[in-house]
Amino acid sequence: MQGSLPLFDEPSGFDREGLADRLARLREEGIWIGTSSWKYPGWLDQIYTRDRYLTRGRFSQKRFEQECLAEYAEVFPIVCGDFSFYQFPTPEFWQKMFTTAPRSLLFALKVPEEITVNVWPRHARYGPRAGMRNEAFLNADAFRGAFLDVLEPYSDRVPVLIFEFGAFGAKSFEHPGEFLLALKPFLDRLPTHWRYAVEVRNDDYLVPAYFDALGERNVAHVFNAWTRMPELSEQIAMPGAFTADFMVTRALLRKGRSYEDAVAQFSPYQEIQDTNADARATLRAVIERAQKERRSAYLFVNNRLEGNAPSTIDAVTADG
Repeated sequence: MQGSLPLFDEPSGFDREGLADRLARLREEGIWIGTSSWKYPGWLDQIYTRDRYLTRGRFSQKRFEQECLAEYAEVFPIVCGDFSFYQFPTPEFWQKMFTTAPRSLLFALKVPEEITVNVWPRHARYGPRAGMRNEAFLNADAFRGAFLDVLEPYSDRVPVLIFEFGAFGAKSFEHPGEFLLALKPFLDRLPTHWRYAVEVRNDDYLVPAYFDALGERNVAHVFNAWTRMPELSEQIAMPGAFTADFMVTRALLRKGRSYEDAVAQFSPYQEIQDTNADARATLRAVIERAQKERRSAYLFVNNRLEGNAPSTIDAVTADG
């Protein structure tokens, strides 16, 4: 059962300014750290100032969702845009978002599932397509025309595009090699002035041929903490896993925990409820490696990892 937000302001021990300062210093080193999405009322009195979203003396959810991105950018230099996974945003949508968002804020965007789903899941939201093959899967022309071309005016605000591939069953690919036969020619057809990263959810895909395919194209493997993936610490230790001149890490879920269980356990994401020592240590290791090698890094934390993404990031970046 979801918790409720407090009716009145409560003292917060969260050092918002200290976190903002540390993230700004890391940004100067080319290390960008943010969260997955941003519209979480659970972060009120922590990242967000309640008084900024009052209408006639009461908290307005609508005002909060419309305006909180500006306050988010006062702390975090980047955000991972999960919203773009579910649709091809219109030119009007991009224009509104990029003109209203602070100029300093960068967006790492997930590529729409219209490009990354091979067989549509048997889920009600897919309607008559459920269970059918997706004709637009890894279609470079569709990706360029419906996504890249529309996003082009804002390319300087988007340091990386993430191809998130859900776990493939045997109906899609019998083995990793078949996936690579589809992926490689697709990547070869993409404009090279964008940065790309690939996130897979099949643990048996993490083989030398996969890492080599990405490395040959300067595409990053996304180190991802997910229910059926190896721990982050195991992924970064795999030979050849750092495949590009930049790094991408997404700390999403504890291994073995489903997304639905995390939502039920952690909502409304007000505090840490389950410390994940492996994920924290690996995030620090990636930061240290990026600093040592002077390589750009983009790290994102989801509320569903520990219960509250800002507090996880605060702990990972804490001095000393």
